[in-house]
Amino acid sequence: QVQLVESGGGLVQAGGSLRLSCVASGRTLGTYTMGWFRQAPGNERKFVAAISWSSGDTDVADSVKDRFTISSDNAQNMVYLQMNSLKSEDTAVYYCKTRITRRFDGADYWGKGTLVTVSP
Repeated sequence: QVQLVESGGGLVQAGGSLRLSCVASGRTLGTYTMGWFRQAPGNERKFVAAISWSSGDTDVADSVKDRFTISSDNAQNMVYLQMNSLKSEDTAVYYCKTRITRRFDGADYWGKGTLVTVSP
């Protein structure tokens, strides 16, 4: 299987920046996409950004596309989320996700999440 570990979360002041990292380990051959979702305490988990492993094409949610950037280091099985001009509304647990495509055991995998808290 695949394990994902996020890092880089923490407390940041509004207007500040933070960079999240996620590393994948295990059976990562066949990675199709990697990306980020977030979930605030009383809300559903929402899409933030994703990157195609083969082409590098990115998809970013409209709510953050002017402030967040997703990138990857394919050789190290890592994906990053650069978050700028952070707002209180960005406070959430951020989850890393990967989609593995294989003939018999492809699947989606999720990290445990990293908490981002944006304070006034």
